[in-house]
Amino acid sequence: MYHYAYVTKKEAAPYKKDLIDLISEVQIEVMDGYGFTFQPTFIGSSSRNMITYDPSTNVGFDFDVDLEVNAAADEYSAKEIRNALRWALEKCRRRYGYNKCEDSTRVITLKVIDCWRSKIQHSCDFAIVRNCKHGKEYIHYNKAWWNDCTWEDQGQPYKGIEMRVDWLKRHGCWKQVREAYLEKKNSNMDMNKRSRALYAETINECYDREKRRRQHR
Repeated sequence: MYHYAYVTKKEAAPYKKDLIDLISEVQIEVMDGYGFTFQPTFIGSSSRNMITYDPSTNVGFDFDVDLEVNAAADEYSAKEIRNALRWALEKCRRRYGYNKCEDSTRVITLKVIDCWRSKIQHSCDFAIVRNCKHGKEYIHYNKAWWNDCTWEDQGQPYKGIEMRVDWLKRHGCWKQVREAYLEKKNSNMDMNKRSRALYAETINECYDREKRRRQHR
C-alpha cells in the first residue's frame, strides 16, 4: 500500500515549465534535422491537476506528454520518427538536468534523479502519436525484435477518454474521479502500469459506474 497525495499546481509549475522549454528545443532540432513538426500535449493526470507523489518512496511525481507528429512525418518509417525524436530529446535533456532516455514499448522516459539520495525527483513519459482515419495510433517499440517500431492502434483504455472526462465534469462527478484515482494509485501493485493507464482506467470505471447508476434511477 502506498501513500500518494496530490501535488499542487504551484509545486508542479516550475517542472512543467522546464518540460515546455525542453520540448520547444526538441521541436527546433527535429524540424531542422528532419523537416517535420509535432504538437505536444500534456495528457492524463498531467493535464488535470491530478499529479500525485508518495514521499515514502524514492519515486517522484510524473508527467505524461503526447508528441503528435504532423503529416510531413509520413515520409519516414515509425522507427525513423522515433529515432529522430529520441535523438533530439537526448541532445536537449542535459540542460534541464534529465538523465539518459529510457525506452519502453509505449513511451520514452526522462527522469531527474537525485543521486545523493537515490531518489527520482520527477519524470516524464513521452508517447509518439498520430491521427488516423479510425482514431489515434502510437509508435510501439519492440526491443526484442531488433528495436523494431510499428504504428499501433491506441486502443482501450485510451480511446474516448476526453469525451468521458467532459461528461463526468458536466455531471458533477469530478470529486469522485479524484478520490478513485488516488485510491487506484495507492493500491496498484503492478510496477509496469504507468500513471496514464491508471488515469484512463479511473475515467472509464467512473464513467461506466455513473452511467449505470443514472440508467437505474
